[in-house]
Amino acid sequence: MAEQLSLFGAPAQGSAPSGEESAAAAPAAPGVPVAVTPVASEPVACYASVIVDIPARALSEPFAYAVPGSLADELEPGSTVLVTFGRRKALGYVAVLARDLADLPGADGLDPARVKPLESVLARPRCAPWAGEVAFWMSREYVAPLAECLRLFLPPGGTPRLVRASDGTYRVEEPAVPEVHERVVSLAPGAEAYEPPQRAVRQRQLLAALSCGPVTTRELAALHGDLSATVRALAKRGVVKVEERRAWRGAGDSTTLSSARAAAPAHLTAGQEAALAAIDEARQAERGDVVVVDGVTGSGKTEVYLSAIERVLAEGRSACVLVPEISLTAQTVGRFRSRFGETVAVFHSRLSAGERLDQWDMVRTGAARVVVGARSALFCPFRDLGIIIIDEEHEQSYKQGSSPRYHAREVAAEMARRLHVPLVLGSATPSAEALDRCWRGSVEGQRWQRVEMPERPAGSRLPSIVIADLRREFSHGSRSIFSRQLEEALLGVAERHEKAVLLHNRRGFAPFLMCRECGCVPTCRHCSTALTYHERTHTLECHTCGAVYHVRPYPAPGSACPKCGSRYLAKMGLGTQQVEDALRALLPEHVEVIRMDADSTRGKDGHRKLLEAFDAAESAVLLGTQMIAKGLDFPEVTLVGVVMADYALKMPDFRAGERAFDLLEQVAGRAGRGERPGEVIIQTYLPDDPVIRAVASHDRSIFTSHDRSQRADAGYPPFVRLSNITCWSASEGAAERYTADLARDLRRLVAATAPERLTTVPHAPAFRDEAAAAGSGSAGTARSLSLAGDPTVAPVVLGPTPCVIARAKDRYRFHIVIKSPLGYHISETIAAVLDAHPAPSGMSVSVDIDAYDLM
Repeated sequence: MAEQLSLFGAPAQGSAPSGEESAAAAPAAPGVPVAVTPVASEPVACYASVIVDIPARALSEPFAYAVPGSLADELEPGSTVLVTFGRRKALGYVAVLARDLADLPGADGLDPARVKPLESVLARPRCAPWAGEVAFWMSREYVAPLAECLRLFLPPGGTPRLVRASDGTYRVEEPAVPEVHERVVSLAPGAEAYEPPQRAVRQRQLLAALSCGPVTTRELAALHGDLSATVRALAKRGVVKVEERRAWRGAGDSTTLSSARAAAPAHLTAGQEAALAAIDEARQAERGDVVVVDGVTGSGKTEVYLSAIERVLAEGRSACVLVPEISLTAQTVGRFRSRFGETVAVFHSRLSAGERLDQWDMVRTGAARVVVGARSALFCPFRDLGIIIIDEEHEQSYKQGSSPRYHAREVAAEMARRLHVPLVLGSATPSAEALDRCWRGSVEGQRWQRVEMPERPAGSRLPSIVIADLRREFSHGSRSIFSRQLEEALLGVAERHEKAVLLHNRRGFAPFLMCRECGCVPTCRHCSTALTYHERTHTLECHTCGAVYHVRPYPAPGSACPKCGSRYLAKMGLGTQQVEDALRALLPEHVEVIRMDADSTRGKDGHRKLLEAFDAAESAVLLGTQMIAKGLDFPEVTLVGVVMADYALKMPDFRAGERAFDLLEQVAGRAGRGERPGEVIIQTYLPDDPVIRAVASHDRSIFTSHDRSQRADAGYPPFVRLSNITCWSASEGAAERYTADLARDLRRLVAATAPERLTTVPHAPAFRDEAAAAGSGSAGTARSLSLAGDPTVAPVVLGPTPCVIARAKDRYRFHIVIKSPLGYHISETIAAVLDAHPAPSGMSVSVDIDAYDLM
C-alpha cells in the first residue's frame, strides 16, 4: 500500500485503499494528505475541502479537490459531491471553498497539479455551512472518525448511500420515509359576494370555517365530516381555492398539561432581570461568551430563556434549546409554542422517522426558528443561529454513550465560539465543570460568567426538608418501606386531596434475587451483572444486554435456586414496582398512583400520557425514577418523598456525591411551587453525609467544599481531564493483551511528549462565597480564595484493569483510565497510539474523552 504524504513530508497515518488519493486540506489543522494524480484538463474554477463519507478513524482529515468550471455555480459549503477516492467512487461533503488552493486551511504548499477534480454535485447542502468545521473539531477532540462526526449533522432517515444507476451515473439514495403533503382550502378573491343557496347547509359550513383563514382538508373533516364534494363544487365556481403544501409531521402535537403554557409575567424578578442583562451583554459582545444561570428550583429560568429568545427572534435569527429528558419535551415545547406559535420544532429520539425528517426540514427551510429537543437537536441545520440554551446543564444525559462520545455542553461551547453567539447554561445545581470555569473567568479565550437567581417568583418559598433516619426506624421495629413521617405525610396529602411526588431510583420490583441457603445471586449468562426481578411479568431482566429469564421466586410454587435447587430464592432490595404496590395498599382508592420509569414509558408519548394523567387527577402520587426529578412544574404538588437516598450515594464513582446532590436537590424543588407550602421527606441511613446535610439546609457549600477538596486531592475533574479507553473481545486473553500493549505505549508517549509537571488551575476551598467567586466572572477575585500553593499534576495512565462490568454481551472488557492536565491535549496522544496499534480482528475499541461512565 503506497504511503500518503503529509504537508510536512512525513507519511500520514492510515493511508486509504490506494496510493492514488486526493490531497487533503484539514481546516486549521496539520497533517494533510496529498494526492498523486493530475486533475482533468477542464479549467479549475476553485478548490474544495471535502469530507469523504467513509467512517474510518484513519481518515481523520478532509481532502482537497479541484472544482471544474462546469460545477462551480452549483457548489456551496455543505453540498453533497461525488469524488474519486483511490480506485472507488465515494460520497463527500464540501466543508470549505477557496479560489486558490493555498487559501484552503492547512493546504499551504500543496501542488495544484496533484489534486483530483470533483466528479459531480449530487445534492444541495444537507447541513449547516459550518457543520464541516465543527465535525472536524469533534473528530480531533473525541478521537472519532470524521465522517461519523459529520453524519450527526446530516438529515435523519438512515446513513446516506451512493447508488449507481444502470446508465453509469450516480445519485444519493433518499431516505426511505417519503414527504407528506396536505391540501389547504381558502377563500378566493371575491368570495364574499357569493351567496349559497338556501338549502346548501354544507356550503355555509365550509364558508364559515374559512372565514377565519385557510383550513386544511383534514381539519375540515374533523370539524364537519367529509366536505370534499362541497370543496370541489365551490372551487369550480371560483369561490374557494385549494393549494397543496408540505405537511410537517410532529408539528401539531399538543398536550393537556397545565404547565405547558407560558404567559409572559407582568414583572420579572431581580434575578431574572440580572440573568437577562448578562445574556444581552453576551449577545451584543458577539464573542461566544457563556452565561451560567444558577437559579434555585422554581426561580423562573424558563422565562429567562423565553425572554432572551424573543430578542433573538426580533433580530431575524434562530435559537436552539436543549432539555435533558424526553419527559420534559411536551411541557417545554408547549411553553415555547404558547409564546412563539408554530415556529417551534421538536427533535428527539422518540419521534418516528417521518416526524424527525419533517422537523429537520422545518429548521432547514426556515419554517421553524426555535428548536427544542434532546442533545441531537444541537446538530439541526439552523439558519443564522443566534443563541444556544442548555437547560439542566448538569445532567449526564448530555453525554453521548456511543461514538462519537461527545458532550453537548462542550460541542455547544465550541459552536458558540465559532459562530460568536451566546451559550446559556441553566441549572439549580450547576456541574462542577461549569462552576469551575466560571470561577476561572475564561477558558481558552472564551468568557464564562455565572449569574444567580436565588428567589422564586410570586412569593413562593423553597420547601421545608425533613430527614427520616431509617436507622432509628429500624431500631424501633419498623420494617415498612415508608418511615413514620413519610407515611403520615402521604395520608395527609390524600386527606387534603393534594398531590405528591415520590422518588425511587431503582426500576423493577427488586434489584436482585438471592438464595437463602447457598447465597447464589442469579446473573446474566451474557454479562457479569445481577439480574433485576420484575414482578409484573415474573421475569429476571438484564439491564445491560436486555436478556430476559422467566422465574418464580419464593414462596411461589416452582421457585428454585439455579445453583443448589433450593426453593428459597428470595427477593432482595427494593424497586419501583414494589413501592407502587405498597402505595396502593396504603392510600385510599381516590388517590391515583402513577408509576413513571423506563418500563412504563416505553411506548410512543409514554412520558406525556403519564404526566397528563397526573396533571388531570384530583389527587395523585407520581412515583418514578430520576426522570421525574427535574424540570416538571406542578403547583399542586405539596409533598416530595425520597424512598431511599443512599442508592446514589454509594456508587463506585467519584461523581456519585455530585449526582446524588443534584438528584435530591432537583426532586426537592418539585414541591411548593404554588401557593401552598411544600414539604420534602428524605429517607436515609446516612443523615450525616455532606450531601444530605447540604440538601436539608439548602446550603450547597456544605457539599461543594467537601467534594472539591476530595477531587483536588485525588486528581479528578474539574482539575484534570479524565479519559477512558475500553477494549472488548470474545477472548479474555486477547482483550487483556491488546489493552496492555496500548497502556505500555501510552505511558511511553505521554512521558516523551508531556511536560514533567503541568500546573492546573488553583482550586477554591469551597463555593461558600459563590457570588464573589463565580458571579463576578473574574478569575482574580476567585484566586484570592484559593488554598496555599497551586496543585500540580502530571499525566497518569492507570491500568489496564477489567471494567466494573467485566463481561457484557459475551465480550470481555478491559479499560485504561488516563488523568491528564487541562493544558495537555490528550486526544492527539491517544490517536497516535491507536494509529500505531490498529485493533486486530474481533477486537473493539472505544475512546471516551472527558468520560462520565467508567463502569
